[in-house]
Amino acid sequence: MCLFCDLAKNYVIENELCYMIYDKFPVAPGHCLIIPKRHIETVFEMNSDEWAAAGSLIGLAKKEIEKQFQPKGYNIKVNCGKAAGQEIMHAHIHLIPKY
Repeated sequence: MCLFCDLAKNYVIENELCYMIYDKFPVAPGHCLIIPKRHIETVFEMNSDEWAAAGSLIGLAKKEIEKQFQPKGYNIKVNCGKAAGQEIMHAHIHLIPKY
């Protein structure tokens, strides 16, 4: 059972291959996740279409975050594997607003 595969599709933004949700345990207001719909463990398994879809959603997520939170900057972060701090073994990209 994968938490990201079993979401109730309450996505904030989505496209054909990826979706965006707000992190349930944000490190800053507006912290969100860009997640491929296909179940893969790390971003190293994403194909070029999934990377393009994720990149598109990062841009849309940034616009959404700016409307609500007006951050001063962003971090884009990826953890690959338990040793790197990945807790949910489904690829995802963190977009973290900085204030």
